[in-house]
Amino acid sequence: MTGKVVSDKMMKTRVVEIGTTVRHAKYGKLMNQTSRYKSHDEKNETNTGDVVEIMSSRPISKDKRWVITRVVSKSKDKEGILI
Repeated sequence: MTGKVVSDKMMKTRVVEIGTTVRHAKYGKLMNQTSRYKSHDEKNETNTGDVVEIMSSRPISKDKRWVITRVVSKSKDKEGILI
């Protein structure tokens, strides 16, 4: 799965947000849904705003069950704001 890093405040842990579009069952309107996953980043190489690919793994901690496999694109700015 591919998503965007929204938090890098923890050591070796990143919060990755993945957005999907789902059609409403009754009304048929398209809705945006987001899911947030805590994923393991061993080398602390990603920052807020980076687009990463994650893969499920064994439980690493209470909330971490995902591992960052590769960085698709880096953010342009230090603070994670895409320009």
